[in-house]
Amino acid sequence: MNVNQLTKLDPIINTNGKESGEGLDNDRPLISIITPAYNEAAIIERNLERLCKYMTGLEHFYRWEIIIVNDGSKDNTGELADKFAAQHSNVKAHHHKVNRNLGGALQTGFQLAQGDYIIVMDLDLSYAEDHIEKLMQKAEETDADMVIASPYMEGGRNTDVPPLRLLLSKVVNRIMRMMSPTKIHTFTGMVRVYKKSFLQNLNLKSVTYSINPEIIYKGQILRARIVEIPAHLDWSFQKEVGKKRTSSIRIFKGIMGGMMSGFIFRPYAFFMTVGLTLFLISFYLITWIFIHTFSVLPEIPVDTGSFELRFGMAVGEVFQVRPYAFFVGGITLIIALQFLGIGFLSLQSKRYFDELFHINTTLLKSRIKNPPNII
Repeated sequence: MNVNQLTKLDPIINTNGKESGEGLDNDRPLISIITPAYNEAAIIERNLERLCKYMTGLEHFYRWEIIIVNDGSKDNTGELADKFAAQHSNVKAHHHKVNRNLGGALQTGFQLAQGDYIIVMDLDLSYAEDHIEKLMQKAEETDADMVIASPYMEGGRNTDVPPLRLLLSKVVNRIMRMMSPTKIHTFTGMVRVYKKSFLQNLNLKSVTYSINPEIIYKGQILRARIVEIPAHLDWSFQKEVGKKRTSSIRIFKGIMGGMMSGFIFRPYAFFMTVGLTLFLISFYLITWIFIHTFSVLPEIPVDTGSFELRFGMAVGEVFQVRPYAFFVGGITLIIALQFLGIGFLSLQSKRYFDELFHINTTLLKSRIKNPPNII
């Protein structure tokens, strides 16, 4: 990380509302840290204090702000967030009256963020706060549009994650890795850093956990630079907090959303894989029918009639021996052709979508750079 030259420019505000960092270069990048919160009263004050203390230690390198998005919590998360923000000048709290799910909370945070870089952190700090510096270092070293904290890549770790949750998450991410042209390891993870200029080009739709794969999917269409760093996903905090933490962890909704997102990456691959598999089965059965037909054909006397008649009689004898081969072979062939046809149509549709998304993004960039004059 490069340390900018120290000059006596504008001060920044520290976590106690006092001026700190006097003499620091105001050209330092501004980081916006977004922390969605739903029923996090048991941990919100402690973990926000940890984040603020950590970011204060990075003030020679970055200016920063923290945006808490209280997503319709039913406990006193919102009150505690407001109290904390009132005591810390670069912490802001925004409240949803009703729960809008993770996608809605992130979209709100993206709209409010002022930073050059936007980092999403889970308020439970299951990814410790030191991931922030690691993400930023990688973003600056590689000029990446998105850097993902990945516990599933080489060097990544998992601690005390419930076995079922870990297994399902790994399976979904493996499927998405197989379907995606970008061979990253963690598609569903929330802890990432984005360039704000990159996020401004995305027209995000999802309001669920599938917003994370959606960002990757649309980033791939735009040929964004996406990289990963090894991360440590640590759930040992659950033992400390115990029953006091009441936030809803929607495991299976997230899993299903991830499965659907994986399908969206390459829908044609699913249809064509199924179609080719069924076609091979039907091809095997039809080949078996022809081989046995020609093996029976010499046993039928030549004086029985024409070749067509003798061939029909041979087919009839094979049918009497293996009737299911005819039915299964014919039905699988028809279904295979259906799947292959749908696969080609979905491939064509995806290419149309990619082109339209490129056009829409180009128009959006132009609108941001040259806003229309309103008289």
